[in-house]
Amino acid sequence: MTFLRRCLGGTVVIVVGLLLLPAVARTAGEFPFDRELILDAKRMGGLRRLPILTVEPNGNAVVDLWCKAVQARVELSDTAIKIEAAPLPADLPSMMVAGQCSPERMQADQDLLAALTQVTEWRAQGQAVVLNGPTMLRFHASSH
Repeated sequence: MTFLRRCLGGTVVIVVGLLLLPAVARTAGEFPFDRELILDAKRMGGLRRLPILTVEPNGNAVVDLWCKAVQARVELSDTAIKIEAAPLPADLPSMMVAGQCSPERMQADQDLLAALTQVTEWRAQGQAVVLNGPTMLRFHASSH
């Protein structure tokens, strides 16, 4: 009887472990919807602002760039991703004051937006999301 309990007890643990494995794997690879994803980059010009990508489960997204912000549409399937962004607005956001957006930062907006629209794959890497295309972009989830 003790031998049978040991055998069955071990079998139950193995079966439960095998049943939970796909759920753990699925959770590890889920896209972090409704989270602020902050670009891993050095700050520009001493300002605190860093680009942020926020994607809703329905695919609507906001991309806060170095100076400006745009609406976007994100399509995800497994490891594939496609980002279609609205054009950069002509005007700066009302919260920006004169001098905050240098020509360097304005060019960085254009470059980052172009890089985002060219990504084709994504992967979770710990607390980060890596977007692959001609330029690899790494974002980490905001802690607040």
